[in-house]
Amino acid sequence: MRTAIRAATATALALALGLLAAAAVGPASASHPGAAPASSPTGPAASASVSRPPIVKRPIPFGPKRKREMAAYSERHYGQHRWRLRHPRVIVEHMADVADVELGELPNVCSHFVISPSGRILQLVNLRTRCRHTVGLNWTAIGIEHAGYADSDVLDDPRQRRASLWLTQYLRCRFGIKVRNVIGHNESFSSPYHLELVPSLKTQTHGDWKHASMQIYRRKLRRLGPC
Repeated sequence: MRTAIRAATATALALALGLLAAAAVGPASASHPGAAPASSPTGPAASASVSRPPIVKRPIPFGPKRKREMAAYSERHYGQHRWRLRHPRVIVEHMADVADVELGELPNVCSHFVISPSGRILQLVNLRTRCRHTVGLNWTAIGIEHAGYADSDVLDDPRQRRASLWLTQYLRCRFGIKVRNVIGHNESFSSPYHLELVPSLKTQTHGDWKHASMQIYRRKLRRLGPC
């Protein structure tokens, strides 16, 4: 019964994110004031030692309107009129049951990837495009959603955990992202890249992927070896 519920959650999540994407997006680039510069090159050469996991592309609508909305969102929140995601510095792990609809803003929420309990990886958004998944970090973060209701639903599920670690390792090696910059949504304040200009959101975060869970996750990630 639990397995069936979780499988249904994954399917519903993919559909929901697809429907929520009827707004406007685009990629980004910029430097966080005072943040350390990217330390590694981006592109396939950076991940030569890490194989690409099987990824099913299910792109959500990201037309000109959503791109304009994402650029406007980025200007309000980061002081950057951009929709493109260039040189991502952070990977944020999420759980699917948490919505992110602060201020009722456009564009609607999205994440770059969704992982089902079976370990199937769906890519919803191009990695050159900003997604609205983590307040304060959308300008420089890749978002990965997982099916379930608690961090343990991934950590205790061998198939979903393996797919998550494989995808995360591939992405961090591809973009030169340090293990310490693979964080849970709940750890967003701890990131040196956190930047938020809207006063009411400066202290906003979510409860999914707490520090204790991410300590376990990052320990497993390190065991995969260097890039």
